[in-house]
Amino acid sequence: MLLHLGLSFSSHHKWVFIVLRKIFIILFVVGLAGCAQVLPLERPTAHGQQYLESGLDNVLNPVNAIQSNSPRNYTGFDRQVDQVLEHSVRLTNKYAPLYQRVEEWAEKSGDPVTLPQYGINMSQMGGADHHGNVLFTGYFSPVIELRHTADATYRYPLYGKPSCGQGQCPTRTQIYNGALEGQGLVLGYSSSQLENFLLEVQGSGFVHFGDTNKMEYFAYAGSNGKKYVSIGRVLINRGQVPQAQMSLKAIRDWAAAHSPAQVQELLEQNPSFVFFKPTKRLDVIGAAGVPLLAHAAVAADRRYIPMGSVLLAEVPLLNAQGQWTGQHILKLVLALDTGGAVKGNHLDYYQGIGSHAGVQAGQYRDFGRVWLLNMNNSDATSTLNGQ
Repeated sequence: MLLHLGLSFSSHHKWVFIVLRKIFIILFVVGLAGCAQVLPLERPTAHGQQYLESGLDNVLNPVNAIQSNSPRNYTGFDRQVDQVLEHSVRLTNKYAPLYQRVEEWAEKSGDPVTLPQYGINMSQMGGADHHGNVLFTGYFSPVIELRHTADATYRYPLYGKPSCGQGQCPTRTQIYNGALEGQGLVLGYSSSQLENFLLEVQGSGFVHFGDTNKMEYFAYAGSNGKKYVSIGRVLINRGQVPQAQMSLKAIRDWAAAHSPAQVQELLEQNPSFVFFKPTKRLDVIGAAGVPLLAHAAVAADRRYIPMGSVLLAEVPLLNAQGQWTGQHILKLVLALDTGGAVKGNHLDYYQGIGSHAGVQAGQYRDFGRVWLLNMNNSDATSTLNGQ
């Protein structure tokens, strides 16, 4: 989804990740995938569903063992842990012993069957179907081309947060009709109202000002407090995009085939609006205040998965067309972000920066098994069901 600007990033910046994103963060694809969480009786498998367990009635369910034949790839976990240790004293104090033990296990064994031998306890996510099928969606950090001054091409503003109280901020339609004009809140102008909207969905991202050749990171500054509505779901309900074909690309293709007025009308179906604040720092910071690395971090529902938690996940492996390959890959990831659309048995899997990452993020609406790892059963079970 991102515009590839041909800009080079240092090795430090290549690990950058998407900020707080959230509040609605997960792509509207979640809206579309939401229906997939209620699995029909015929037990479909086209999106990586498995039915190895049953009776997992809670979001988190303590288990004595993990059996997984999926190929293992724990690359990136140690680097993501390093980011936590460097940037969060609170999470370091809480989780450093667990991180050390998990890293030792990954290096010396890596076989899930041996986790208890390292003093690690496991709680399996139940999935919406109570068979362990946890929904995976994806998100990424966009890069949008901006200008400081509006012209015929760059005419769609991105805004800083106005001083309106909760419930008193204007709706998206009101903002599009000029409700924020003249308040000095414009941060820059893009050439696409849809790309602005997608940046809002991500909650943060990179911008490049072509008139000054400067890169900045626009962090999440807040929202207008209105309910989030998935435009992907709107297009499906209107019969304009088949549910099976819904993706970021499908939404972009629809927008390219319709007038700016029709695109705006679609976007106005979502009254929620996100505001930004520019930063010079080119690290992408998650809700936990830690720079995030692609394929090593997820957004989760913090009622059940506390910030900094370690998750062992059978991540569905997709092909270039976004279809499940028939395989899962066993990964270690950290929960370092959250989002209003990420609820219960659902993880949002960070894909990185740029257009390629955007394509990957837009393809995820598949299922895999997930286990929360902890060193102490009392610590683990205290999070069960949001207690």
